[in-house]
Amino acid sequence: MIICVASGKGGTGKTTLAVNLALALSIPGTVWLLDCDVEEPNCHIFLKPDIQWAESVGIPTPVVDETRCTACGECGRICQYHAIVSLKSRALVFPELCHGCGGCVRVCPKGAIKESMTEVGVIEGGVGDKVNFVQGLLNIGQAMPAPLIRAVRRHAVHDGLIIVDCPPGTSCPVIAAIKGSDFVLLVTEPTPFGLHDLTLAVETVRQLKIPHGAVINRADNGDGQVMDYCRREGIPVLMQIPDERRIAEAYSAGKMAIDVFPQLRKGFEKLYKDIVQSLPLSSRGTAGV
Repeated sequence: MIICVASGKGGTGKTTLAVNLALALSIPGTVWLLDCDVEEPNCHIFLKPDIQWAESVGIPTPVVDETRCTACGECGRICQYHAIVSLKSRALVFPELCHGCGGCVRVCPKGAIKESMTEVGVIEGGVGDKVNFVQGLLNIGQAMPAPLIRAVRRHAVHDGLIIVDCPPGTSCPVIAAIKGSDFVLLVTEPTPFGLHDLTLAVETVRQLKIPHGAVINRADNGDGQVMDYCRREGIPVLMQIPDERRIAEAYSAGKMAIDVFPQLRKGFEKLYKDIVQSLPLSSRGTAGV
């Protein structure tokens, strides 16, 4: 079963929840944690995994043979991202805009376009505290994290429980991370900003038709607008995490919240059980606690 931990905005406690949920449910070999927040991955800070492998991830980008190019413009017409344009005498490529679809190669009537791999980042994996771990690291200056996120998500093929720490927001990287999951946990906070971005996140997962529920972090602060919204929209609030100083101190020191605030462990176990009970049997996989 694949559970994605997402949020409409950064700073809600998404990574804290993902890492502590993975560790609270960990039985050696049965829980995987995939860090898809490739622009700023930080699950490793808390899990402290032993990294055992790494591999480069790239996308195919066009290379134009100017001796064969007739500047007919077919490549520019098919490219929806304007990554290749035809000038008077040749085609000009903007690799940073290319999505690697290969359309320009297929439509070129002269066979003047080939492809070369452009590295966008690396993925690496290992084991930390009984949890299998994979993360993506986007190269500095790269504008498109989605191909790297998809490479991390390709490791979500194992039996047991797979927890995905998603990028914040509701844009393309988030879609790449949550697509194909069984359940999305939306982490929010009881503030006007938290409510605004939660509504955007809810609209996103509803468009993808993925079951979802909310977790309210720092729940004893703010107002009751988030709870009212969830009640009106029929969104189950599966867990409320208190604004506890020990949790904040653990986070700042790179420690696990369930170690310094043991009551959370049972809370995470109940959270998982509630998610499992809300899903059809076909989506539950082989994971269990």
